[in-house]
Amino acid sequence: MPFPDDHGRLACNRHHAWTSAAIRRIEADFNRSADTHLIPLSLPGFPGIDIYFKDESSHPTGSLKHRLARSLFLYALANGWLHEGSTVVEASSGSTAVSEAYFARLLGLPFVAVIPASTSPEKIAAIEFHGGRCHLVRDPREIAAESARVARASGGHFMDQFTYAERATDWRANNNIAESIFRQMEHEPHPVPAWVVCSAGTGGTSATIGRYASYRGFPTRVLCADPEHSAFHAHYSAHVEGRAAPEAAAPPSRIEGIGRPTAEPSFVPGCVDAMVKVPDALALAAMRYVNRRLGRRVGGSTGTNFVGVLRVAQAMRARGEDGSIVTILCDGGERYEHSYYNPDWYAAEGIDIEQADRVIAEAADGDGPLPDLQPVSRHPPRA
Repeated sequence: MPFPDDHGRLACNRHHAWTSAAIRRIEADFNRSADTHLIPLSLPGFPGIDIYFKDESSHPTGSLKHRLARSLFLYALANGWLHEGSTVVEASSGSTAVSEAYFARLLGLPFVAVIPASTSPEKIAAIEFHGGRCHLVRDPREIAAESARVARASGGHFMDQFTYAERATDWRANNNIAESIFRQMEHEPHPVPAWVVCSAGTGGTSATIGRYASYRGFPTRVLCADPEHSAFHAHYSAHVEGRAAPEAAAPPSRIEGIGRPTAEPSFVPGCVDAMVKVPDALALAAMRYVNRRLGRRVGGSTGTNFVGVLRVAQAMRARGEDGSIVTILCDGGERYEHSYYNPDWYAAEGIDIEQADRVIAEAADGDGPLPDLQPVSRHPPRA
């Protein structure tokens, strides 16, 4: 292929200049944002075990997905996938779409969120607030294929968070969530966490934390808490046991932002040391418990994580171990007024609030066990 002529060189130079300016704009936005806080929470029933929440709700778009969206945009820019005027397309009805709409507007690019037709008006409003447009699809199983079609039709780019989440994040450093956690823990009584507890939507967070811990030689282990309706736990169990993953898809998750009908490419089982399966009723009771203890509303994914924290804390106490556990406060609860903070929603879903609240309160006080959470561990764990 011949070298470009003068016109081609000018176009090439313009593209490189636009890409460089776009990356600088994202980096400048990052520099304007303080790091997210690490919030301690004492559990009197677990002396010697310190609990911390990494508060990702304080990002400009209010969730952990802000980090992912920033990484996806930088990855796409560095790969030459985005151009001046490119339409950015994502298959997401939740926090990822909100965060990607934010970065698209920052770069002056149009953004389309391909979402199920059943998506709540609150979520549509949040996406549109940041300049995004919502493209509704009747069958939720078709949103990835429809996203690819919309991107092709517009000459744009399908970001595809579920494929690229784990590879877009620079897991060695660059202030990823793992580096931030370990840096903020440096002056705590137990500076190297025994466990980090997270959940999987794409799988990118567990991959980043597991890789970083291995890379830095930390003995920290990663527990992934999976919601009731999700395929990740079964996929991980099959991986640990050396058998084929089940082909049947799981029902849609009731815990927004985490859980998937099938295991996504960004979920890396080798980066996870153990998994538990968390019933939705317990996840939402734990959400309410954290809400009361921190004096602020959190989402259902944070509650799912906290059940995992309690499971780890009980195991550490039984073995006579001291140490620290860090988990993720994924987003605020303001987005769930219509569901998790609405008594009518629980009645419609047939969820017993009182029994679940009692189980979580007793477990947090150290006075009661949790039900079987189908724990699975890979062998051997990291030393």
